[in-house]
Amino acid sequence: MTSIDRREFVRRSAAAGAVALTDPKALVAGEAKTSPLPPGRVAPFELEEVTITQLQEGMSSGKYTARSLAEAYLSRIIEIDSHGPTVNSVIETNPDALAVADVLDRERKANAVRGPMHGIPILIKDNIDTADRMKTSAGSLALAGVTASRDAFVVQQLRDAGAVILGKTNLSEWANFRSTHSVSGWSGRGGQTLNPYALDRNPCGSSSGTGAAVAANFAAVGVGTETDGSIVCPSSANGLVGIKPTVGLVSRSGIVPISHTQDTSGPMARTVTDAAILLGAMVGVDSGDEATRPSRGKSYEDYREFLKPDGLRGARIGVSRNYFGFNARVDHIMDEAIAAMKSAGAIIVDPANLSTKGQFDDAEFDVLLYEFKADVNAYLAASNAPHKTLAALIEFNDRNREREMPFFGQEIFEMAQKKGPLTSAGYKTALAKCRRLSRTAGIDALMAKHRLDAFVAPTGGPAWVIDLLNGDHFTGGSSTPAAVAGYASITVPAGFIHGLPVGMSFIAGPWSEPTLIRLAFGFERATTIRRPPKFLPTFTAE
Repeated sequence: MTSIDRREFVRRSAAAGAVALTDPKALVAGEAKTSPLPPGRVAPFELEEVTITQLQEGMSSGKYTARSLAEAYLSRIIEIDSHGPTVNSVIETNPDALAVADVLDRERKANAVRGPMHGIPILIKDNIDTADRMKTSAGSLALAGVTASRDAFVVQQLRDAGAVILGKTNLSEWANFRSTHSVSGWSGRGGQTLNPYALDRNPCGSSSGTGAAVAANFAAVGVGTETDGSIVCPSSANGLVGIKPTVGLVSRSGIVPISHTQDTSGPMARTVTDAAILLGAMVGVDSGDEATRPSRGKSYEDYREFLKPDGLRGARIGVSRNYFGFNARVDHIMDEAIAAMKSAGAIIVDPANLSTKGQFDDAEFDVLLYEFKADVNAYLAASNAPHKTLAALIEFNDRNREREMPFFGQEIFEMAQKKGPLTSAGYKTALAKCRRLSRTAGIDALMAKHRLDAFVAPTGGPAWVIDLLNGDHFTGGSSTPAAVAGYASITVPAGFIHGLPVGMSFIAGPWSEPTLIRLAFGFERATTIRRPPKFLPTFTAE
């Protein structure tokens, strides 16, 4: 695979109870379902665009209960996600959701509210272990029947915080790390997720289902995972706020891996406030993930203290113009966003280009191949999966080619399988190159040179048309520097192109989440860009 192919790949990688939300035959066949109701015709929803704060106020006043909220969102999932416009974002609902909600309601009556997430319905990506009756499959038929023996650490954190896990979301199978021609939002188990803004458009990936579901108000907030772009791209394409945390701020134990140097989970929400609240419930030092140890003293149980309405005032914001130019309309949106930040009191440094852009893409892919083989083998060996190695997954896919690979293959799996151990000189050289060019000579140098609080770039372009035959049509984006460095970034809605959302990313150094949340909140307050989707069959010229 050429370096150009890899750069395109990396930047895109991108009733309650046990009622099935999708037709099992369609899931096995990997077919997107057609809508039996006219797109754009959905019933009014009382909870549309309702925030966590408003939900808490409603539960405190007695207007809502955790159970009534869970029932309302589950009904909407059935009405719209699996019928109606058929977004196909939720791969499975949680048969225990209402029972969990009942327990939390009893706690509230006893004045034992756990915190801001108490009773809040959420959705999580189907590569995150839950020790319940839901499966953890990474979207693959090879793991379609697998249940986990224990919760992922982040799931336990969410349960302890009082969140009600409504279900799991579809994803780009194996977090978009199976094929060089993959289709974001498609998995063998879940089929194709659609973008709720225009149903013929891709939701981006790999946290496709979480992005589409939260945008469509199927839950209050959601959890995605990212190796490179998989939180920020679907957040951008679905008009959401997405936080890609510093690697180690949130534990990865119990999450189907790609890369231990780049993987993280993170919040996806409709507002910066909700994303900040969810992040506080997710963080914590985990003895099962050594990368979380440096986060001690650098994380916060409640990030709301950084939500400053004038958060942009006096901030030095760099503009990385060398990430512009792939779409003139996106550039226009960015220029308007920059003007809005300046009006809100930010000091704009323009240009502030990342000098190492594009210089570590090939090395990144090498690192991911080496680490995927090692990390997925370790995950499978410790899991309840019937297939214990990457080699066994490759064999399974070959045997089940018609069901698992009807549209694209497993070239990346095969390339990873050929890699040696993590003691290989090739791996060490590639990793050192990535760290030097993304960190020392990259983000660190840029921030120091211009004395920046953060720099901004377009997160991506408007959603492309779903193309099962040719794969994704990714045009550009800025996820790679923070992903490779393991640093923090946050994307916020910046504008629309013919009704399709476009996001802007704030990027900074390690443990910079408080600063990024402050800046993003200031921008959100100054612009109020987001609007909910209309479930249109295609985009409409504006």
